[in-house]
Amino acid sequence: MKASMTLSGLLVALIAVFVGTPALAMEGVPARFGQILVDQLEARDADDGTVAAWSANAWYGGDINKLYFATEGERLMDRGGETESLETRLAWSRAFAPYWDWQLGVRRDWQPDDPNRDWVSVGVMGVAPYFFETEANLFLGESGHSELRLEAEYELLFTQRLILTPEVEASLYGKEDRDLGIGKGLATVEAGLRLRYEIRREFAPYIGVHWERKFGDTADFARDHGEDASDTMLVAGIRVWY
Repeated sequence: MKASMTLSGLLVALIAVFVGTPALAMEGVPARFGQILVDQLEARDADDGTVAAWSANAWYGGDINKLYFATEGERLMDRGGETESLETRLAWSRAFAPYWDWQLGVRRDWQPDDPNRDWVSVGVMGVAPYFFETEANLFLGESGHSELRLEAEYELLFTQRLILTPEVEASLYGKEDRDLGIGKGLATVEAGLRLRYEIRREFAPYIGVHWERKFGDTADFARDHGEDASDTMLVAGIRVWY
């Protein structure tokens, strides 16, 4: 109950901060606008079967303040559509430098078999030198749990329509969580290489490869449950935005 009230309070505070800015529009601030991006909607050929995976985000606001929403997850299609992971995040995003925002928000992990888990999130996202899209988020949860997630992505244009995107993501945890099979320290690294063709700027099918690796105690927990510590998957999907 306490965690639920805390999450609700943070959501209300985020929306109140955002909604409280309309008066600025009367003082010459540019009108609000928004975007929805489904960055990955794909099928993965994993060791356990075909996995449907997605990663999407949306934002609405002005040049300085935005309301930001993100979701990602995986669903194993060969076991009656069992959802393996689902995460949603809502944040207030504020620009502090050209091409850079800091964010304050909340995150919820929707567990298929365990109680849902809530986190407070603090992070930065933007474009680093040489046009690397980067994101760093610190998540603080109940019972002293914490996660630091680092992400980087780059787009290499072969032509105006054919684009190769390498990306990498690493997660580090400050405390062991045996219920989720997560060890302290570096837990997982994911890397991908996707080649897309933009039929239109807003619609692009792609193919590629996705690699996942568990480390340390997290890898040991996976092996104890009969799972592999690493997996390399061929992927095919689409990228859309509007």
